[in-house]
Amino acid sequence: MHAPSQTTFHTTSHTKSRLRLLVVRLGAMGDILHALPAVTALRIAHPDWIIDWVVEPRWQALLTAPGVDAPVQDTGQPNPRRPVVNQLLFAATRDWRRAPVSGDTIHQFNALLRSLRAARYDAVLDLQGAVRSAVLARLTGCPRRIGEAEPRERAARWLFTEPVPTVGAHVIQQDLELASAVAADELQHVQPWLPVDPDAEAWAEQLFAAAPRLPAVLLNPGAGWGAKRWPVERYAQVTKSLIENGFRIFINIGPGEEPLAQAIVQHAGPHAIPLQGNLARLIAVTRRVALAIAGDTGPLHLACALGRPVVGIYGPTDPSRNGPFGTRFQVLRSPLSRRDHSRHPQPEAGLLTIQPEDVLRAARALLYPETVP
Repeated sequence: MHAPSQTTFHTTSHTKSRLRLLVVRLGAMGDILHALPAVTALRIAHPDWIIDWVVEPRWQALLTAPGVDAPVQDTGQPNPRRPVVNQLLFAATRDWRRAPVSGDTIHQFNALLRSLRAARYDAVLDLQGAVRSAVLARLTGCPRRIGEAEPRERAARWLFTEPVPTVGAHVIQQDLELASAVAADELQHVQPWLPVDPDAEAWAEQLFAAAPRLPAVLLNPGAGWGAKRWPVERYAQVTKSLIENGFRIFINIGPGEEPLAQAIVQHAGPHAIPLQGNLARLIAVTRRVALAIAGDTGPLHLACALGRPVVGIYGPTDPSRNGPFGTRFQVLRSPLSRRDHSRHPQPEAGLLTIQPEDVLRAARALLYPETVP
């Protein structure tokens, strides 16, 4: 991955062994996972840097496990509980929008502002490209604020001091280009480092020990909105077929998605096991599965980040920009589908053309690659 030639790099940052960098990527789950390869590549290239990250509190398990204050870099080995960042700063922007003038909001915001200014960052890397992330970057007082030249919210560009043109098709490639601009590196994609939570890992070991000889598949039938959600009865058919072929199925369900899991279990039987837990447990389970099947959702991108094979079922979102990356995968998307982020409640028409047998065929190609002609 080469940084665009139009970018003006600040070569003085190259020689600063303890450069202090703030990454701004507040959420959501998939977006943070898309940003992690770039920040991991920076950590590998510059183990002595101080790299902090400001994030929504509910996503902290993607960046740290309990019980550690800072990553261990002087030995050359990252701390498995917090491998990438030195310090997490929390911006509960979703809660703040609900109660913008409450005492809690004002107290939390002021505490964050003090921390941002006290850190005296040498550079801020905005991987979100939204007005709220650009404002947080500006509030640090840092003179170097790096962001995309054509951000998701165009007004954010005017708050960057170094707008970087990007050419990559996938958002992971674009984030690598932005990260490369910090110190004129030419960063390549690496498998991101995710934290290891010992309690969650022990729980997952017990879960898998109940049927150690059965390979496991993780399904995620939910989605951010209805247009991206493949019908649950089709997930149920896929589940039943995989169980009949000797697989154990784990169904990841988020808040409010319990009926989806119930419908699958009712159709497929007790070998389909709903999982409703914390994010650390989802990471631990995903590390151990043979395959993940999902739409354009955070759990799909988590499986990619952990190097697990994935079947992606896509409709109105564009897999060339937001699809699986950095692992073995099969993407199913109808030629009828067009990019559309409208929050329609019903599945998109092209998505409905994808049948259970299509998904099973893709799953077999990943599970048994030696059988593919």
